[in-house]
Amino acid sequence: MKHRTLISHAVLLLLAQSITGHVCAAPSDSSVGGLVTDSLGKPVATASVILQTATGASAGETKTDASGHFSVSNVAPGTYAVVVTATGFASGSSVATTSPGTASSVTVALARSDAIDVRVNAQRLDQARNGLSPETGSSVYRITAADINNMPQGESTPFNQVLLHAPGVAQDSYGMVHVRGEHANLQYRINGIMIPEPISGFGQSFDTRIIDQMDLLTGALPAQYGWRTAGIVDIKTKSGETGDGGTIDVYGGSHGTAQTSGDVYGTRGALSYYFSGSAGVNDLGIEAPTSNGSPLHDHTRQGNAFGYMSYLINPLTRVSVVFGTASNQFQIPNTPGQPTQFTLNGQTSFDSAALNETQSELNNFATVALQGTNGDKLDYQIAYFTRYTRTQFNPDPIGDLLFNGVASQDFRSNWANGLQGDTTYRLNSSHTLRAGVSFEQDRAVASDSVSVFPTVDGVQSSDQPFPVNSASTTIGRLFGVYVQDEWRVNDKLIINYGVRYDKMNEVVDASQLSPRIGAIYKATPTTTLHAAYARYFTPPPLELIAPTTVAQFNNTTNQAASQQNSPVQPERSHYFDVGVSQRVTSAITVGVDAYYKKATDLLDEGQFGTALINTPYNYQTGHAYGVELTANYIDEHFSAYANLALSRATGENIITGQFNFTPDELAYIANNPVHLDHDQLVTGSAGIAYTFARTTYSADTVFGSGLRSGFANTDHVPFYVNVNLAVIHHFNAPLIGKFDGRVVVVNLLNRSYQLRDGSGIGVGAAQFGPTRAFYAGMTKHF
Repeated sequence: MKHRTLISHAVLLLLAQSITGHVCAAPSDSSVGGLVTDSLGKPVATASVILQTATGASAGETKTDASGHFSVSNVAPGTYAVVVTATGFASGSSVATTSPGTASSVTVALARSDAIDVRVNAQRLDQARNGLSPETGSSVYRITAADINNMPQGESTPFNQVLLHAPGVAQDSYGMVHVRGEHANLQYRINGIMIPEPISGFGQSFDTRIIDQMDLLTGALPAQYGWRTAGIVDIKTKSGETGDGGTIDVYGGSHGTAQTSGDVYGTRGALSYYFSGSAGVNDLGIEAPTSNGSPLHDHTRQGNAFGYMSYLINPLTRVSVVFGTASNQFQIPNTPGQPTQFTLNGQTSFDSAALNETQSELNNFATVALQGTNGDKLDYQIAYFTRYTRTQFNPDPIGDLLFNGVASQDFRSNWANGLQGDTTYRLNSSHTLRAGVSFEQDRAVASDSVSVFPTVDGVQSSDQPFPVNSASTTIGRLFGVYVQDEWRVNDKLIINYGVRYDKMNEVVDASQLSPRIGAIYKATPTTTLHAAYARYFTPPPLELIAPTTVAQFNNTTNQAASQQNSPVQPERSHYFDVGVSQRVTSAITVGVDAYYKKATDLLDEGQFGTALINTPYNYQTGHAYGVELTANYIDEHFSAYANLALSRATGENIITGQFNFTPDELAYIANNPVHLDHDQLVTGSAGIAYTFARTTYSADTVFGSGLRSGFANTDHVPFYVNVNLAVIHHFNAPLIGKFDGRVVVVNLLNRSYQLRDGSGIGVGAAQFGPTRAFYAGMTKHF
């Protein structure tokens, strides 16, 4: 490499000499000076500068000062190569020609070599980290940053709506989603590290713009995955390894929507970073309780921040830090014209349009991870994770008493801390061993201040309310360990088998040993089959469990319908999954996947009070089964996808949290299997994006046959469909430079559709999807 550099310098000098004619000789000496900068124009200090003649001999050398300047004196007049080297930079050169008694000046810009090294080493470590997370036997659906940018709302798409583009994901009110007929039970991971569950609320915990790639794993998962298993949402975040830059984005339109966001990323030596943030307001924070497209008292303020930093200790080892926060404030929308049911201090009337209920939510999370590889056989990652989540519902102290006979200020918080370790060891070309351990401790706090009226035989006996206060702190612990082997039987067949052990010490103590096995068979170069079985152990969400003394509300307007309150149990289930993927052409891929789940102590959640804080409970047994069909098309200018899922989810006999149900419901469910409230027979999504020149045309849709409603979920809300459109143009304007403009139409058909009608098990209120709305945004890249 050194000889090649000398040759190139000599060629450069000969060319310069052919232009100047000859090397001048004169009786007086000259000097060569100048400036050394990086590619951004910043000075480079202590760089080595050597002047070389056409033969490669040194005619002088020096170093740059703190401002990047240098000077070599007593140089004979002539033409020289100025060769500059500096730690962390590729070498650079220029040509200087001196005249008798004069000073020649040059500027040399150096390209950082460490940025290239960081990128190569980061890619190597990313591949090693990916190797820690097998997918054998499970169903995987990937959504990339490019896919998100092609969605009508782009990176302004709420996180839950991004998930709706995956098969088998049904939308619900309050921003919730359900995967394969299960309530919640989703596990979120960032760069392979578990992020403990937040307390359910209206706002989203993650900002869509941080996603570089998001994988949704469903089905019978490998032994690595436990605790929350309906789906694994694994987010690979953006990082700074690709170079320095950032964006600023403004977005707004209907419903008083105004949002500003931005990010910045880059590398500094061995350190790479990515930071993003967003803040916004709108008047449609929660789905409207009526078909009116402009609900009353529905203002929201929401903000998100995220940071990722990675430091390369050496080419095979790095330490990374991730942190994020989401702070959201919501007004609870009102339904006008509602009649009061109770009397307060002689007052019997209240305008329901003037109710003032609010909810505040805070979610903070962070991880610190040491990850490495020996480049051949061993990969590992050891991580610490923490999450603090808090929700507070504030009632209207007068209105709620008049309408409900209860005004409840409810506070929930949970602080979770844990450790996670994963290793991969490639024993030989046929066997890859994986093992790991995880531990999590939760500290859940519940504090309620409930104002109620006294009753006699269920009838209000006084118009003077009194408070019932309760507070509790519960400590819970989860432990899991797994080992598995990925066996490459031959070029066509891969089998992943293993076992995990889980133990919980929360409201109850329980444990389980869970075998897992999955296989992938490549029947032809274009046809891939997979099949798997998993035994699951799902602890109840501790952050939602508030020890309740049912008797303390006896003879009040908040008296429970039943006095039973058995402690919530972990769910245990058998899960089977089988599917096939067919690449029809280089651009078209189709797939079908079928699953069946049989559960004991099936977990579910419902909103049984006035506050949006779900309460978990168990069915004695449960079943879920379904089939999913997917199709994808992608070429240079056009992409499209379509998903269709058919599913059924049922439960029998409620055995915990019975006080939330009426005796009639309990009796019916004890003798009849019922649909779970989030069960939806048909769920679908589709989208297209077409790019012509510098303009992209985008459209997507979600539809469903309707979630359950009515007594014991014996009915369902009507079929719904929502279509969104957008036009995105890539501008290159004078002064401003390059930027993207976007115009969006949400609910193009302007169809009023209902997500909930206020009836059904654990459903607190009616919610409607948004009516037609118009938005526009601009994104500037720098």
